[in-house]
Amino acid sequence: MTRRVHPVFRALALPGVFALVAFTLVPVVAGGLYAFTDWGGLGDANWIGLDNFRQIFEDPLTRGALWHTLVFGGALVVLTNAAGLALALGLNRTLKSRNLLRAVFFLPVILSPLAVSYVWKYILDPSGPVNSLFAEVGLESWQHAWLGDPEWALIAVLVVLVWQQSGLAMVIYLAGLQSIPDDLVEASAVDGASSWLRLRRITLPLLRPAFIIASTLTLIFGLRVFDQILGLTGGGPVGATETLATQVWKQSFADGRFGYGAALSIVLTLIIGTLALLQLVALRRQERDA
Repeated sequence: MTRRVHPVFRALALPGVFALVAFTLVPVVAGGLYAFTDWGGLGDANWIGLDNFRQIFEDPLTRGALWHTLVFGGALVVLTNAAGLALALGLNRTLKSRNLLRAVFFLPVILSPLAVSYVWKYILDPSGPVNSLFAEVGLESWQHAWLGDPEWALIAVLVVLVWQQSGLAMVIYLAGLQSIPDDLVEASAVDGASSWLRLRRITLPLLRPAFIIASTLTLIFGLRVFDQILGLTGGGPVGATETLATQVWKQSFADGRFGYGAALSIVLTLIIGTLALLQLVALRRQERDA
């Protein structure tokens, strides 16, 4: 039997529906249409078809930004989940100060990305604390212009991203660890299973749902990272840390090529949606097979 919705409830829902259409659907559709034009932000928009999309894959800078976007996405999935899992295992039940340490490791997640970036920019400055520490211990050869060297800038940004996001993965894995029955772990220990065997045979298989959530979130974050790159390097040096997200901002608001920026945003959205969906399907299938 179908329940009828009272007209008052429908009326109350109208403002929310209007806001969704006006502030979400209309801009998305308009941006999608502008991607096929040469609109510069003012004046008329001339229809140019797929020229913007062809230019994306012909421009070396944009191809480099696409590659860096994929690197950030893949590296963050691996490094952030590894760090988050290690923290969760270490802070699960044994330490008395585990609640304080959990809060400390989760704190970077809730900090402003730009504020974190400016702090790390000072730390990684050529005359900052990192290089000063190397000089104090006699390791001058280890000193670098971490954010000014194209060979090190991408790695330095990755370090900052992993540092800030590992706490989120830690919380997700902690929730998964809390759901594992203590009796199961204790019984395996009584049967003589080593810590490594318990981790491999019991803990990790039961953490698959948490891994699916954490890996999907970190993949999406890595593919759309923007604030930290803008604060640390601005996409430099010489495009070494450019991503599609930074290119969308630069092409649209710095260079006034809103049509080209809209095309870049569509490509970025398709990449995020496709990779996140493929990862989710693969992990779900692996979970069913297990």
